[in-house]
Amino acid sequence: MLARRPRDPLQALQRRSQELKQQVDSLLSESRLKGALESSRRRDIYQRCIQLKQAIDENKNTLQKLNKADEPAPVGNYDQKKKEEHNLLDKLTHQLQELAVSLRREDVTEIGALTEREEDEDFAEEDEEEEEDEEESEESGEEEEGTEEEEEEKQENESHQQATSKEYVAIGDFTAQQVGDLTFKKGEILRIIEGKPDGWWTAKNAKGEKGLVPRTYLEPYNKDKGEESSEEGSEEDAEVGDETAEGAEVKQRADSHWSAVQKAVSEINTVDVLTTMGAIPAGFRPSTLFQLLEEGNQFRASYFLQPELTPSQLAFKDLMWDAKMGTIRSRPSRVSLILTLWSCKMIPLPGMSIQVLSRHVRLCLFDGNKVLSNIHTVRATWQPKKPKTWTFSPQVTGILPCLLDGDCFIRSNSSSPDLGILFELGISYIRNSTGERGELSCGWVFLKLFDASGIPIPAKTYELFLNGGTPYEKGVEVDPSVSRRAHGSVFYQMMIMRRQPQLLVKLRSLNRRSRNILSLLPETLIGSMCSIHLLIFYRQILGDVLLKDRTSMQSADLISSPVLATFPKLLEQPDVMDALRSSWAEKESTLKRSEKRDKELLKAAFVLVYHDCALPLLQSTLLPPFRWAEGEAEAARWKVIADFLMETRENGGALHALLSPDGLHEPFDVSEQTYDFLGEIRENAA
Repeated sequence: MLARRPRDPLQALQRRSQELKQQVDSLLSESRLKGALESSRRRDIYQRCIQLKQAIDENKNTLQKLNKADEPAPVGNYDQKKKEEHNLLDKLTHQLQELAVSLRREDVTEIGALTEREEDEDFAEEDEEEEEDEEESEESGEEEEGTEEEEEEKQENESHQQATSKEYVAIGDFTAQQVGDLTFKKGEILRIIEGKPDGWWTAKNAKGEKGLVPRTYLEPYNKDKGEESSEEGSEEDAEVGDETAEGAEVKQRADSHWSAVQKAVSEINTVDVLTTMGAIPAGFRPSTLFQLLEEGNQFRASYFLQPELTPSQLAFKDLMWDAKMGTIRSRPSRVSLILTLWSCKMIPLPGMSIQVLSRHVRLCLFDGNKVLSNIHTVRATWQPKKPKTWTFSPQVTGILPCLLDGDCFIRSNSSSPDLGILFELGISYIRNSTGERGELSCGWVFLKLFDASGIPIPAKTYELFLNGGTPYEKGVEVDPSVSRRAHGSVFYQMMIMRRQPQLLVKLRSLNRRSRNILSLLPETLIGSMCSIHLLIFYRQILGDVLLKDRTSMQSADLISSPVLATFPKLLEQPDVMDALRSSWAEKESTLKRSEKRDKELLKAAFVLVYHDCALPLLQSTLLPPFRWAEGEAEAARWKVIADFLMETRENGGALHALLSPDGLHEPFDVSEQTYDFLGEIRENAA
């Protein structure tokens, strides 16, 4: 008798996922009748919700352990199918989390060790039910918004009836983002005419003006308590501050700043759950700067490294040729400085339910309203004995990654009187129970670079106290349990301030050599000091190709230059940049003193090193894709890079590795060889 063929592991897991999906759908359908169910029935639904979540977690853990080698027969698009299953399980987990939060509003339920107060108000009857104290009303308003989005997708008509003809109070200022929006001020009473599932409601103000308003800026207006109580809690309830400056030009909502804010608001639900469980402090938020980085490349260093055109678009604004010196011309800028990140102190710890994958600081130039430069990231280190203290490497040399370099150069030619540096402390995390990944802001601070008279602030060490929330929220503390609004003796207030989360940075004045080096960089750029010499090589080669060697200044043909075509990618793959930095240091150590003074010889040597190191690595199929804060992927990449550098060193170049049958590379693409400067240059920002 033939043995029964075993079921394929991935296929069995897919069937189990579909069974779980059917159970979740059934539970969601049953829960929509919760208004007519008894308390004991709601508790039963909640318990089933917990059990289903555990089953999904088990299925997700099994999925993570699956390997293509486990399949008895080849499976097409194996990785894609695994990814689809993972996304499905994430969606089911999110639906159960939303359901658990909504059920918690109606019954006393324990989540972990945290006991919640009973909240019996329903969203549709919020104006007419029994009075509660202000604190309960505010919490209920926040949780209503956190769970409403999922229900609105399937209950559009119900949402419409709930919102229509109800009065809401604005918890923040809002300026119209595009034609058809309604501008309003904090504390203004609006009557909702129509509620829509996309979060934009049609409203009418006291003057009779109509327009679209964002639901996240509103909370139900309680006539009994009056407008004053709503205003008192508005600072804590506001999830997003007003981004558009007063009197600013109306912009389309498609701009990256607004998209990032909207994306962050959509992630508030998960953060609310973590906050309620006590996993994170109340002042933590989804990272604003991380969302901007995810929107596209306009806030990445690779974008700002490219030359910028003049307003006429007939010449380069920040790339000019110095015929006397035979190289690119130095470009002084309004801001040109070196900043050193020293440490972060008293940063609150997340709970045991989430695992921290990375601690880091993101910084950029900011005018209080919008980001004016690339967003630069520096990873922090910490010791288990002092988990609340983050430290940085003041100087990166040798094999230390440039990602740890606490010395940063900053360049900007912005004329804004409010120009400064925005620092955002963040963590990348993974939830132990669900496997969900995310990025949280642990606090932010804004350091203005000029005083009221337009004079630059002095070069010294600054002790900066962090704010909670997002850069568009005001008055939010990172950890309200350690309030800085202390009362009592001076000594007691000093003790309280020592417990506040803070960031220590030092602004360093420039000597002549440092000033000359920085003046060769683009007018606006932030980066690591340890890789600045590599960036200058790129700029000098860029000047040679675009300004000196081009047959005609009117020519816009593709240019054959692998260095120019691929070097910007290194700014998004710091480990490959480290490999290039290490290889160039080895090459430079073999040069004579007279050779080091020959600029043309140095550039030629740099190009050869680049072709032997960075270019093959960028096209190698053995190098896994770069993924932020994924330890296994980072370790795998480091191993591939180290093995390649060793083989290159032993064989006197990369030719042996390139021709080896073991070294697989991606199919050739003309973009590896050609530089299209019209497609890469930045348009004038003025």
